[in-house]
Amino acid sequence: MKYLDSYGSNSPDKILAKQGMTAIGGIVGGLGLFLMSALPSVAGIALGVVVLIAGISGLISRDPSDKKPGLIVTVAGALAVFSRVGFIRPLAATILGISAIGLLAVGIVNGIKFLYGLKRKRED
Repeated sequence: MKYLDSYGSNSPDKILAKQGMTAIGGIVGGLGLFLMSALPSVAGIALGVVVLIAGISGLISRDPSDKKPGLIVTVAGALAVFSRVGFIRPLAATILGISAIGLLAVGIVNGIKFLYGLKRKRED
């Protein structure tokens, strides 16, 4: 009957699921940013524009939970485009690289927390 226990939004299962999703999002997002920075100029600009449009669609969504990820994706797309063109190219490329490393770090840390929590859950 453990499945009937209700802890609300702070239940261990929901926290564990959030850590897992954050881990996947951080790792995939960080690798995606590294991929965008490694592409040739034309392909990098095209992918940046696609990411920018996807982010804007999240920003204009009616669902409030889409706003924050939409903003992050919009900024990533803009950085990808600006890292290829314009006078702010070096600054945008540096920020894009730092963002990729930050996303990977967040993903790895949450992945470790998720695996540790999963191990503890199996022991219970």
